[in-house]
Amino acid sequence: MINLLPLFPVISLAGAFLIPLIGRNKKGVSDAITFICTLALFGLSIVSLFISKEKSLLVYSIGGWKPPLGICFVLDGLSAFMLVTLNIVSFLIAIYSISYMEKYTDKYKFYSLFMLMVAGMNGVILTGDIFNLFVFLEIASVASYALVAYGTEEEELEAAFKYAVMGTIASSFILLGIGLLYAYTSTLNMADLSGVIVAKGGGLLLPFVTVLFIAGFGIKSALVPFHAWLPDAHPSAPASISAMLSGVLIKILGIYSLSRILFNVFGVNKFTLLVLMVLGAISLLIGVFLAIGQWDFKRLLAYHSISQVGYIVLAIGLGTPLGILAGLFHLFNHSVFKSLLFLNSGAVEYATGTRDLKAMGGLRQRMPITATTSWIASMAISGVPPFNGFWSKLIIIIACVQSGRIGFAIVAVVGSILTLASFMKVQKYAFFGGLNKKFENIKEVPFCMQLSMYLFAIICIFAAVLLIPRISAYFINPAQEALLSGHRYAVMVLGGGKL
Repeated sequence: MINLLPLFPVISLAGAFLIPLIGRNKKGVSDAITFICTLALFGLSIVSLFISKEKSLLVYSIGGWKPPLGICFVLDGLSAFMLVTLNIVSFLIAIYSISYMEKYTDKYKFYSLFMLMVAGMNGVILTGDIFNLFVFLEIASVASYALVAYGTEEEELEAAFKYAVMGTIASSFILLGIGLLYAYTSTLNMADLSGVIVAKGGGLLLPFVTVLFIAGFGIKSALVPFHAWLPDAHPSAPASISAMLSGVLIKILGIYSLSRILFNVFGVNKFTLLVLMVLGAISLLIGVFLAIGQWDFKRLLAYHSISQVGYIVLAIGLGTPLGILAGLFHLFNHSVFKSLLFLNSGAVEYATGTRDLKAMGGLRQRMPITATTSWIASMAISGVPPFNGFWSKLIIIIACVQSGRIGFAIVAVVGSILTLASFMKVQKYAFFGGLNKKFENIKEVPFCMQLSMYLFAIICIFAAVLLIPRISAYFINPAQEALLSGHRYAVMVLGGGKL
């Protein structure tokens, strides 16, 4: 079972290598390789849930060098939760891309970069070494820079350049923080780092490094005021990549990495949690206010990514068991409904050639599947029952009230109301009303795109079952317990998975 862990980055990297090698001149080969690799990763991630439930924590020592001497991969409840979230989204997006990416040249290059990005994210989730986390983070980031520029038009290149500059600044903050930690502790293993910090204390260094990490990972997750790159990058990228960026990349490179370090390596304090709550609340409101005035479909969705990330960070910042559970559940839910919304926008642009909501109208008549799945995703992100977003937002509000943070609860409610108003605009201008005459001859998108949107919509409808105790005991609860365990993570990793 331990040997399962390296398969996640290995399968992804193998796919990235094989696609240009054997899929360059043969139509459909790159589609098949990507489909097989992402399906295998999804299957392995489901298996990891059961393993983490049974074993609590697994440690794979690369080269037989046990931590803290060697690099290791660590599987616990949080890792398994993030692996499932990443790999279900990447699998469904791979299906969508079979038809969607036909309009681009050199499709195999897209798939190779796509698998490289997936490899980086799988590595970030599993690594137990903080410098190795940085390396995998850079692999995913560099691949995403190239994918944002994939269309090679002026808009895409400008957005990719801006994204790369901001991403490099973020990486510099993170690398500086890692260097300072190494100088202070003489170790890069996260469990060992945690033990040294407990033994020696953080002194004045730890607050400074915490600021560096909040800034660096805050840029990666597009928290306000670190969000400037996202509204340009998301609309410019192909819809498949917009869905990956918003659905999983900003959460894994930003929220997951920051949460893992703050909770399991540094150990959180009240001030750090307050900073997270404030940043989350500000992002929540500013993101939704900026979204309401947008008429570019994908840019509107991009601003909502900032807002919904705010919900997640606010909930995790509460630091309570219910708050962390709510934040993690909303992280999964947002990965699903925001990926679906970006795929919907891609389907609309694929059929109509425009992202301007004012130029649309009545598309439900010609694109019923896209319209129906878009309505489901819109209700989910707005927190309308019985869709998945309602349950996670409700628990976030209850967690705020339970911890005495009434003001933050009100902010969460206001954000949800404004989100609903924003998506009512989308539905009205894009799918309802009279059909624009120039779209009378358009038709629904190809089957693979429809299938992916259908499957995402089904998850939006039925994701509430994940809160059923018997199911949550394998999925959300172990992830919640992993964050709440704090420095106990270090004891288990250095003890080979045993207390």
